[in-house]
Amino acid sequence: QVQLVESGGGSAQAGGSLRLSCVYSGYSSSSYCMAWFRQAPGNEREGVAVIARDGTTRYADSVKGRFTISKDNAKNTLYLQMNSLKPEDTAMYYCAAVSWTGVPLSWAQRSFYRYWGQGTQVTVSS
Repeated sequence: QVQLVESGGGSAQAGGSLRLSCVYSGYSSSSYCMAWFRQAPGNEREGVAVIARDGTTRYADSVKGRFTISKDNAKNTLYLQMNSLKPEDTAMYYCAAVSWTGVPLSWAQRSFYRYWGQGTQVTVSS
């Protein structure tokens, strides 16, 4: 059974940093494409960053240069390092996974992913 459990959310000041973690079980990340999404109240869930099985990464323009996605296969953990945080980064953050090779053009679409975590809240104050 595939499970994804996020942690690391919390409150930060604008300009600060947070690191999110997502511990996964029930599959090997070497065969999965994994991503971080976020959803603010009243907004659609949007793709933030993705990492393919070979380590290739892609980012949403809104976070490029500030966020870094990575994974530790030995620890079965996906990370999202968030620096230079802005109030508009405030949202519930979710990790997601799907069995896939490479990074498809649809990587930022919610419907592409099969497995989801329960989310962790990030709040950035100005």
